[in-house]
Amino acid sequence: MLLDYIQPVFRPPSEAMSLILQVTNGCSWNKCTFCDMYTAAQKKFAPKPQQDIEKELQIIAARGQPIRRVFLADGDAMTLSVRRLTAILASIKQYLPEVQRVSSYCLPRNLKNKTVDDLQALRGLGLSLLYVGCESGDDQVLTSINKGETFDSSLSALQKIKQSGMKSSVMILNGMGGQQLSEQHAINSARLMNAAQPDYLATLVVSFPLGMERVSAGFENGYQPLKQQQLFEEMRILLETLELEKTIFRSDHASNYLILKGTLNKDKDKLLQMVNQAINNPENMPLRQEWQRGL
Repeated sequence: MLLDYIQPVFRPPSEAMSLILQVTNGCSWNKCTFCDMYTAAQKKFAPKPQQDIEKELQIIAARGQPIRRVFLADGDAMTLSVRRLTAILASIKQYLPEVQRVSSYCLPRNLKNKTVDDLQALRGLGLSLLYVGCESGDDQVLTSINKGETFDSSLSALQKIKQSGMKSSVMILNGMGGQQLSEQHAINSARLMNAAQPDYLATLVVSFPLGMERVSAGFENGYQPLKQQQLFEEMRILLETLELEKTIFRSDHASNYLILKGTLNKDKDKLLQMVNQAINNPENMPLRQEWQRGL
């Protein structure tokens, strides 16, 4: 292996062809009860020293293979200070001058102490896309899963991103409110997106490969996962409530039963028609079988 990754390493599906540059390990928050991504002992949060990052960039540069895109891993690179991020981006420019886009996961809290001017400066150095895991726009759901965010904190971060000229790609988790909070989860998630108008919006079906004990503790009567038809009904409420101007929408992650792609609100009626068919006539829809689904 060329680079010294601390496994496991996660990336957005759209970064499949990008250089994954691990500038931090794990997640500095790492308290969300639904998330098992960084729970292994070796994934304790720590930033990677700048000299180590530069050595890895030198190794990549020496191969002579053009690199067009770089993704800053792990789950919380944007928690680094503007000074550290500036040094990393400057090193990417120095060693990989052909890079056209740098992206990163971003928690809303990462931007609390970063100004729009800070983000514009980082944008000037190549950081142009932030993947924001909002998960939900409903404050009760966010409290139940110990996200440490609110509707307002998520909106503030997304507005800063837009004002800086960067693009945002937002994730909402289908089923995150469980049966108890499903409707308000869908409605308030749509309200958040309507206020933020992100460039990209994606949904995936929440799953718990290590069990539901942690997430159930945050819900009054335990967490009751949505069945397939209930997931479709929640998606219908989300789509009906969304009022977006020009957001690219994807619900095609391996976890989804029903694949949906379009631009909202232009394709809203078409997407709603597909969801309604999945609810009323699922046998006539190309739904993923359980064995075809994954994380």
